[in-house]
Amino acid sequence: MLGVLVVINGLLLFAGAIWKRGSREGGAASRRVRVGLVFDVGGLGDKSFNDAAYRGLTRAEEELDVQTRTIEPGDGSDRESAIRQLAAQGMDLVIGVGFMFSDDMREAAARFPNVKFACVDMTVIPGQPPLPGNLLALRFREEEGSFLVGAIAGLVTKTKQVGFVGGMEIPLIRKFEAGFAAGVKRACPECQVISAYAGTEPKAFADPATGKELALSQYGRGVDIIFHASGKTGAGVFSAAKALGKMAIGVDSDQYHEAPCCVITSMLKRVDVAVFDAIRAAADGSFKGGVRELGLAEKGVGYTWDDKNQERIGEDRHRFVENLRREVISGRIQVPKQ
Repeated sequence: MLGVLVVINGLLLFAGAIWKRGSREGGAASRRVRVGLVFDVGGLGDKSFNDAAYRGLTRAEEELDVQTRTIEPGDGSDRESAIRQLAAQGMDLVIGVGFMFSDDMREAAARFPNVKFACVDMTVIPGQPPLPGNLLALRFREEEGSFLVGAIAGLVTKTKQVGFVGGMEIPLIRKFEAGFAAGVKRACPECQVISAYAGTEPKAFADPATGKELALSQYGRGVDIIFHASGKTGAGVFSAAKALGKMAIGVDSDQYHEAPCCVITSMLKRVDVAVFDAIRAAADGSFKGGVRELGLAEKGVGYTWDDKNQERIGEDRHRFVENLRREVISGRIQVPKQ
């Protein structure tokens, strides 16, 4: 194996990746489950999607005593080679964070049948061959969580103009937009939703400058609340909100601390839970390939409601939104996906 090995503060660094030692030492280390995770565009520190996956990984380190390694790829070829590198090194489970790993994961699962693979937001197209037993697609009903934050926006807006800023314009992100718009209309039938996307390439998830430009345009048209589903691009939305004293809604993780002045809630996508559960299944022998989908009923999506934002939303609005949650879970409300 080529490369340079350096040990710094207990971390074994190799070829730009990080290998973390487990809490136990000695002979038991060789029997520990080994997990490799490859980040999506934006990488660790996006305070959103990737960071949520990392929380699930670090929780597994603490609770399950697994060994982990993470890689932040550059372009598409780096992403594919990172998956192969981890699998070839004998990982028990390799996790790819993001829909762009979908094809690479199918190929890797076929090439390494003795390695387990999990892909967050994996694209599963009707008519495709079923997933092999060593590949798990982790998917979410993002439209359901977006529906609830849309209702909050519809209840809170004063101008009756709300905005949506997406990252890459793809079906996955359109689920966020569709659910959000439906929630806004449920709470405020006369409200208007203005939408915009940062681009059609993966870099649209890591472009704060464009995010700010789109947000400033929407705020300038009378929008007073913007929900973003755009990864690091959302930092630009928060910057615009702070500059103009407007409101924003975060995504994937609780993003209140990105703009305490302005974030009224965040749509939570529990990538951390999905990643942790996949690792636990690999560790206890219950791992099965196929598709696992998480929505409101499975507590895979939701929204923030705590002492930081309760006053901004208010008890009456919260009760209204919780009633909507129950209706979605019961099936009485069908949230659109597009």
